[in-house]
Amino acid sequence: MTSRVPLRGVRFALPLSLALTLTTVLLAGCSGAADDPGKVEKRDASTSASADSGGGTGSGPAPEASATFEPDPARLPTTKAAARDFIDRVIADPDSFGPGVVKRSPYESDPATWPVLGKDCVWQQQKPAFSVLATLTRSFELPAEKGKGPVRLAAVVTVHRTREDAAWEMAESIEETMRCPTQQLREGELIGSMVAAALFGGEATQTNSEDALSERGQYQSSELGGPHHYAWQQAQTLQFTVAVTGKGATGRTEREIDDLVVQAQAAMLVRLESAVEKQS
Repeated sequence: MTSRVPLRGVRFALPLSLALTLTTVLLAGCSGAADDPGKVEKRDASTSASADSGGGTGSGPAPEASATFEPDPARLPTTKAAARDFIDRVIADPDSFGPGVVKRSPYESDPATWPVLGKDCVWQQQKPAFSVLATLTRSFELPAEKGKGPVRLAAVVTVHRTREDAAWEMAESIEETMRCPTQQLREGELIGSMVAAALFGGEATQTNSEDALSERGQYQSSELGGPHHYAWQQAQTLQFTVAVTGKGATGRTEREIDDLVVQAQAAMLVRLESAVEKQS
């Protein structure tokens, strides 16, 4: 097994327009605009999973930033069953993205595998890491219309055993982009020209998670052509990570794709906070 070292010294500037958009949507969500409390693909892999072994405490060494709210330890999942229930209450649904978005088939991932980026920069399906209590990916689409192709979307929620495990996942995500600026999602699908951005909680406008990552690049598909805009965001709070992917198509603007990604990410972060926040 290769050693995983958090790249905490590597920080990139998040595009100001995207950061401001995320903040605006999150604030709106906190005031009631987002879905009531109720997975992205890790890049665009189609399956995610729960780990084989139970147990774990859901706690770990404190990260460099703390949660933006006070969690109730009793509400943090510590078993695989509790983690799956948590995911059901937090993960995005079509309405989380806004009007017009529908489910794709298959809608939910196979819980027996999760995606791993190989040394050849090709995504593969493997057994989930021991650190994962549960993870789920959901797939969506904004259907094609006159002059515009379909936008492929996905959302993922992962529950790790500890907060430190979730921080490792965030660090690996940056390492993957640096190691593989061009990646094969599956046969006939590539992303490239990737640029990563990251902000700790409290940096700039990032006040809604302990750590947040953003990637932008180009998506090419044997079905949809390209290159088209590609956007991915992932956030970590406590032992949880939530992420959203958007893949563009002919006639779709970068702003259109970014707005869909930001909206769903914001909805999941609001649900996450509601699911574990200490009740007054």
